[in-house]
Amino acid sequence: MTAKRRVEVFTAGCPVCDEAIKKVRDLACESCEVIVYNLNEPCETRECLEKVKSYGIKRIPAVAVDGRLAECCRAGSLTVEGLKAAGIGAPL
Repeated sequence: MTAKRRVEVFTAGCPVCDEAIKKVRDLACESCEVIVYNLNEPCETRECLEKVKSYGIKRIPAVAVDGRLAECCRAGSLTVEGLKAAGIGAPL
């Protein structure tokens, strides 16, 4: 079994975040495992909130790929080009 690229999407459950989820899912390929965290309804383990802190997320929606915040989410808004640059959609 081949390992997959772990793509984590952090949202607030809003329409702008829904569009970000759609972008990620549209770009994702078979090599991507997409996980969505709605921070308005944090997971029971609080793991998602710990990840926000450890990834340095300052605004949402945000996307992390294999444990690193995508550059487009560090410097500005989430973009298709930024997601591709982070490796989303590229086969392993």
